[in-house]
Amino acid sequence: MSVGEEIRTEQSRPQQSLGTAAARNLATTTKSAPQMQEISSRWLLRMLPWVDVQGGTYRVNRRLTYAVGDGRITFVKTGDRVEVIPAELGELPVLRDYEDHDVLSELAQRCRQREIGAGRVIASFGNPCDEVYLLAHGRVEKVGTGPYGDDQVLGVLADGAHFGEQALLDPDAIWEYTVRADTACTVLVLSRQDVEQIAERAESLREHLRRRRSIPGQRTNPYGEKAVELSAGHSGEPDIPHTFVDYEPGPWEYELSIAQTVLRIHTRVADLYNHPMNQTEQQLRLTIEALKERQEHELINNPEFGLLHNCEYDQRIQPHDGVPGPDDMDELLSRRRGTKLFLAHPRAIAAFGRELNKRGLVPETLDIAGNRIPTWRGVPIFPCNKIPVTEARTSSIIAMRTGEEDQGVIGLRAQGIPDEIEPSLSVRFMGINEQAIIKYLVTAYYSAAVLVPDALGVLENVEVGRWR
Repeated sequence: MSVGEEIRTEQSRPQQSLGTAAARNLATTTKSAPQMQEISSRWLLRMLPWVDVQGGTYRVNRRLTYAVGDGRITFVKTGDRVEVIPAELGELPVLRDYEDHDVLSELAQRCRQREIGAGRVIASFGNPCDEVYLLAHGRVEKVGTGPYGDDQVLGVLADGAHFGEQALLDPDAIWEYTVRADTACTVLVLSRQDVEQIAERAESLREHLRRRRSIPGQRTNPYGEKAVELSAGHSGEPDIPHTFVDYEPGPWEYELSIAQTVLRIHTRVADLYNHPMNQTEQQLRLTIEALKERQEHELINNPEFGLLHNCEYDQRIQPHDGVPGPDDMDELLSRRRGTKLFLAHPRAIAAFGRELNKRGLVPETLDIAGNRIPTWRGVPIFPCNKIPVTEARTSSIIAMRTGEEDQGVIGLRAQGIPDEIEPSLSVRFMGINEQAIIKYLVTAYYSAAVLVPDALGVLENVEVGRWR
């Protein structure tokens, strides 16, 4: 008998027992709770120390600091032409707090665009410094002379950086290092002569530059804070200096941010379809999971308090070879004391792992909450998929010191709010409307604060897609 004939014979036989499809109508189906792909490990929310904020605002008081500016500059590109946004010139230390938009616009128009090939020297050590360079695109190296006369890389700058701003304050300034293009670069150049010509006509700019030049360096410590006058190692009866510790007159304040949604459930569902799982509880559980995912995203990316935006410019470094290597991670560690953790996108962790493999290095791991977490120099590297990966396949790696006691990074929340189900997270019943739909208001309050600048550092523009 052929196979086809055997199948036809089986189909023609009368059914002798209950089929499985009908049996399922009487059986109790074993089912899972609703699953959700968006749920991640959320290590930032788990590892960040949280401080309860009364009144919805947290004020960070610091010593008076004269080191202002040093920000990142934004450009506009139209075809091959690149222009600096006038207000962004205020990110130069010498122009910080200068608000005459007409003058800033004229300064922006005086910036001349230059295209510089890879390997070319932009500025040489010892030459007069009479131009400010704004790096619109590319990567440059600051090169100094080592103790034995060889070249030594002092730092790497990338998109949005600037160098040579001392030219606007000191007419006798010289380049203290050599600047060399590591890749093809697009820069905008503003000369001291152009600034002086505009200052001759604009009294506000002339007065602003005079005030900036009047801030004496001896009144600050290496961190830009107003120095505490001390005397040490003296003998006899010299005059002991008088001093006081000055505070910032306008300290930064962090207001608690908010994430909210209104969950709607029909009364018929809540009444009739609650076995074996409570529909209301499951709807709230998944909504809260999504809210926490958004909360962690905001703590990383929010322009007001997000970690990527709150990092000071001098705590941002660039990888020396584009990819995140052990040397780059060491430099990131060296910028602060007591680094407690790294945060990186999983693709950045994989890229770092490839660099370790090339050198034959095997990172140690730590058992944290039942998870094996890789480390570097004993500091755990936690995955965080909220750190963006750009279209150019670059990302960032964050390093943090945490806690109030260590002047680190802290999370902010408001514990004890009405209808709270978790600290700083509430679910409030909003009633039933005419369509018999129950409504719940789900709210989370949160923010983050960086107590001192060196508590937070970022390794920027790490390449996560290079394989070689």
